[in-house]
Amino acid sequence: MARPTARVLTLLETLQRGGLHRAADLARSLEVDERTLRRYIAQLLELDVPVEAVRGRYGGYRLAPGYRMPPLMLTDAEAMSVVLGIVAGQRAGLAVADPEAAASATAKVLRVLPTPTRARLDALLETLGLRESAPAGAAPEAATVLLVASAARERHPVSFFYRARDGRPSERTLLPYGVVADEGRWYVTGHDTSSGERRTFRLDRMSRLRTHAGTFAAPRDADPTTAVLDSLASTPWRHEVVVRVQATPEHARTRLRPGLARIVELADDPGWVRVQIRAEALDWVPAVLVGLERPFVVEQPQELRTMVAALAERLKAWAGTAPGCTVRSSP
Repeated sequence: MARPTARVLTLLETLQRGGLHRAADLARSLEVDERTLRRYIAQLLELDVPVEAVRGRYGGYRLAPGYRMPPLMLTDAEAMSVVLGIVAGQRAGLAVADPEAAASATAKVLRVLPTPTRARLDALLETLGLRESAPAGAAPEAATVLLVASAARERHPVSFFYRARDGRPSERTLLPYGVVADEGRWYVTGHDTSSGERRTFRLDRMSRLRTHAGTFAAPRDADPTTAVLDSLASTPWRHEVVVRVQATPEHARTRLRPGLARIVELADDPGWVRVQIRAEALDWVPAVLVGLERPFVVEQPQELRTMVAALAERLKAWAGTAPGCTVRSSP
């Protein structure tokens, strides 16, 4: 069973369900004796929780009529951290014995939050595309995330000041389709009124946000998560990697993280696909190509061919190492 503090909170939750609860039943559910139960009741009374003791054969404990827990006092940033922590853990497979526990915990937190905060978090959860977790990147302000999420759910245009990757500033008006969190960064995708195209923007580069009156209709094929992944895959980087792989598109997709590469089936070369990767550094690319477990040909850059050949030599040396021997790897 949990620690004493957790038992006291469990006791309070049970009493909040209403009705009269027999001491023996409460003690049994908490896995304590009735003497310890009375100590927990005393702790609740010290916290000004009005627990009433009803004596007699059918006695027990109950909360005073009309008592309600006060709203949970969390800032927007704190509330968002708590709720997203629960949701991220659930989607990452950090399950507990009861698969509905995460949903139940989220509902309880939302239920006791002040109405404005709860409404903003509801909007975020409805519009959020959340991919696998990773070390946190550049984090946007909680107010920015919640404002954009609300605008996406209510289909309101939002204007903002944006600083691009190269530092260039601009003023934008976006018809937001949804918010996506990926690899520790936050994005919004939608129709950019300046360019007339679908665009993706990083939330940590946005400032001076303001929602506008009026609504818009999102197109049926507006899939924010797919749009963000496609945008990330086509973003220009320092290195343009092009590799032909003897594999089906399906096989390549299962071995490459979504958003990492663009995969093109070669109509004039059946059984092969072209994989295009954009990267700031090449040191990690050879291992990714080996992980495809299929023959491949590096078309560009030349530097990558050299790095792949060096990795092949190291793997060959390591594979032939006898137990107890040490192999000195070339840099």
